[in-house]
Amino acid sequence: MKFSERQGYIPVKDKLQIDSIDEDLKNSLWTVYLETFINDMHNRLGHDTLSNFMRQLWFNYFKKPIDTLSTYSDGKVPLDYSRKILRAYFFDDKTKWYEIYDLLEFSAESDPENFIDLTNRVFDREKSGFRFVNKQLVQITSKQEIEEIEEAILKSSAFSSVNTHLNTSLELLSDRKKPDYRNSIKESISAIESICKIYTGSDKASLGEALNKLEKDHGLHPALKKSFSSLYGYTSDDAGIRHALTEKDRSIDFHEAKFILVTCSAFTNFLMSRM
Repeated sequence: MKFSERQGYIPVKDKLQIDSIDEDLKNSLWTVYLETFINDMHNRLGHDTLSNFMRQLWFNYFKKPIDTLSTYSDGKVPLDYSRKILRAYFFDDKTKWYEIYDLLEFSAESDPENFIDLTNRVFDREKSGFRFVNKQLVQITSKQEIEEIEEAILKSSAFSSVNTHLNTSLELLSDRKKPDYRNSIKESISAIESICKIYTGSDKASLGEALNKLEKDHGLHPALKKSFSSLYGYTSDDAGIRHALTEKDRSIDFHEAKFILVTCSAFTNFLMSRM
C-alpha cells in the first residue's frame, strides 16, 4: 500500500473489478502484454513466430480478410505494426472490457514465458476479479485452489477421459458471456467417475467401490470416505444436478460450481497419488 493510501489522501481499492477494467488495470495489463508477450515473442522466439501469431489473430480472433494484414514482401508482419494494431485495439473506447480478456486468453494459448504469471500478478495488485487458470480466465479463486485445478489437469493428461471432463468443466465455468454452472458440475463429477474406473480397473466401478478400495489399501479415514460419498449424493438425488431440469429446480451459481470443480480436482489428485 502506498503512503498516500495509508494516510487517507487517496482511496484504497477495496472492491474487485468484476464487470469492468479501470485505467490502472488496463494500463498495467497492456504493459505486461507488450513486454512479456509481443516483445518477448519477437526477441526470444523470432520474427517468424510473431508473424504467425498475428496471422492467427487476424484470421481466428479479429476475423478480418488476411490480405488486409500489413506485411513485408517476405510475408513477415512488421513488429511496430503489430504493436500499433494491438495497442489501438486495447485502448479503443469501443473495445469492451471482456474483449480485452478475450484477447489475453487467445494470446495465452501461444504459451509465452512469464506472460500468465505476470498477468496474474497485475490482476492481484489491481483487484481484478479474474485469474488465469490453465490458460483460461476464471472469476477469482485462491492461489491454492488454482494450483489444485491446474495440478489435476496436468497430471490427468495421461488419462484422456479425466482430462477432458476437467477441462470442459473449467471452460463452462469460465465462459464470461454464457457460463453453464450446472453442466460444469456434471463434468466435474464425470471426471471423478472416470478416475474411479481407472483406479479400480473396472469400467463399471462406482465412486463407492473406489472409496472401498482406498479404505482397504490405504486406510482412508471413515469420515473422509463419508464426506466424499455425501458430495456425490448431493449431485445425484431427486433434486440433484444430474437430473433433467424442472420448474422446481434451484439455480446454481459460480461459487457452487467452483467449489465442486476444486473439490473434484483435489479428489482426483488424491486418487492419482495412490495409483
